[in-house]
Amino acid sequence: MNYPLNHNSWGNEELRAIKKTLDSGIYTYRGKYVKEFEKKLSKIFKTKYAIMVNSGSSANLVAIASLFYKKNKPLKRGDEVIVPALAWSTTYHPLQQFGLKVKLVDIDIDTLNVNVETVMKAVSKKTKLILGVSILGNPVELHKLKSFCNRKKIYLMEDNCESMGATINNKFTGTYGIVNTFSTFFSHHISTIEGGFVLTNDKEIYNLALSLRSHGWTRDNQNSFYMKKYQSMYESYCFVLPGYNLRPNNLFAAAGLEQLKKFNKLLQIRRDNHKVFSKIFENDERFIVQKLVGNSACFSFTFILKKKYINQKNSIIKKLKKLKIEFRQIAGGSFIRHPVKKYYNYSIHKNLKNANYVHDHGFFVGNHCRPLTKELSLLKKALKN
Repeated sequence: MNYPLNHNSWGNEELRAIKKTLDSGIYTYRGKYVKEFEKKLSKIFKTKYAIMVNSGSSANLVAIASLFYKKNKPLKRGDEVIVPALAWSTTYHPLQQFGLKVKLVDIDIDTLNVNVETVMKAVSKKTKLILGVSILGNPVELHKLKSFCNRKKIYLMEDNCESMGATINNKFTGTYGIVNTFSTFFSHHISTIEGGFVLTNDKEIYNLALSLRSHGWTRDNQNSFYMKKYQSMYESYCFVLPGYNLRPNNLFAAAGLEQLKKFNKLLQIRRDNHKVFSKIFENDERFIVQKLVGNSACFSFTFILKKKYINQKNSIIKKLKKLKIEFRQIAGGSFIRHPVKKYYNYSIHKNLKNANYVHDHGFFVGNHCRPLTKELSLLKKALKN
């Protein structure tokens, strides 16, 4: 592949950290590096708590579950959750798995995020949660969503799996909600190969998340929602929640600590690459390219063919394949277009005109944590009119 979708951000530092952990003989989540990684994340994002899990998808599951089991019941079966129509599959799946009603809201075709005014109009008496998703590194207007949610007494959660490091209104995305999720998958802003984490300032959610990621047991609980009896045999295997095994491991946490040392540098390289991309393509009359909001984390480079040029899609795809440039549908496409919808209790606010248009006529190529001058020149050649 001449221009792959993603690139390995690991170096010798991560490999040495893995070897050191292997030599220590402590591989599981109870090793010291998981806790150190969580502490570093809390410090960087200025939140009270961070919980490392084994993927961003798991982070979403833990986050929704914690709102379901919290004492004051922020979420109950049948409650309505407002979510963008364009997002990754596991933004939605935990909502279905907990019996929530999904209300899909269309996106803005320029930013690929929801329009806050549209979200406001979509809210009903049954709405209990707004799920803010910053698509492909680009911040949704979270400060406006937060203010609206506070006025309406609706909970806000963020799926920030694609946008680690982005800011809006001088504040990190992934810190606006009562609970917020991140991914550290191989292609993301930092990589633990597989991994993710949850951020919150709510102590109860923190302890619920600790239990939910580890079978629903009490062993890691700090007496927030369950008072331990302090009988070692009993507490070793005492299950209080219908939890999962979503635990990370000490090996990948050790590598994650090394990645955090490089985080600002890796993020800046992505932003510098985007500047080069913009110079080449932002004035190309054939395409709508993602309009950046706030300080984007620049996850990828998106193209949406304008109506006048949609007949060029097949020839563009052929050129990309011929030059071995990897590409994908934007953010998994419009949710409503996938067969999995038959398992959902969902509704649509007005229409999904833009999400469906992006599904049919959009694609993206990767942005990497290394300079892409050569690859972007090849992309320019492939898309030459």
